[in-house]
Amino acid sequence: MIDETQTYRRQGFGKDLDLSGPFGLLIIDFVNGFLDPAVFGGGNIAAAMERTMGLLGEARQRKWPVAHSRIVFADDDSDANVFAMKVPGLLALKEHTPNSAIVPQLAPASGELVVRKTVPSAFFATPLGPWLTQKGVRTLLVAGCVTSGCVRASVVDAMSLGFRPLVVRDCVGDRAIGPHEANLFDMAQKCASVMDLDEALERITGAGTATG
Repeated sequence: MIDETQTYRRQGFGKDLDLSGPFGLLIIDFVNGFLDPAVFGGGNIAAAMERTMGLLGEARQRKWPVAHSRIVFADDDSDANVFAMKVPGLLALKEHTPNSAIVPQLAPASGELVVRKTVPSAFFATPLGPWLTQKGVRTLLVAGCVTSGCVRASVVDAMSLGFRPLVVRDCVGDRAIGPHEANLFDMAQKCASVMDLDEALERITGAGTATG
């Protein structure tokens, strides 16, 4: 059996990124509906959310800029789009519906940005990129769900805008483990650093730039 990772290494993929500050944190779509297996949840999403509680606490202690995203469609569906055509149930995520609300365990604090979006990427047609730039963020830690969807899209856009994404492996989740693992592998090869929370914090602290 061919070891496909050897092909990536031989072709020069997967180089390390310099994880230097200032740092920021993006938490993607940890809302009630994505924590409920009867709605959009399942897989390892709940476990990832639990780990993200610790990450968020660290970010606040270190005074990093923190941004959260939610999927929110207009009450009259006037902004229904191709994403909603593929997943019609997303149109139920309105501003004031419980399933679109960020889970209480990760409730945004004063000064943290909340981005509302109708497409997978938290950057597309939102103020997130300029906000992070204004805060001076260089390396962006990423948590949230789902790994193969909104996390992947946001990480690609973060990289495209010049941020250095660090996907925190145990803080991202998906309703299916196969797509979760495949997308972690692919992001690590092409557009992000991928590591567990403990390793990420150790690397950041060891660099002596934990507060940016």
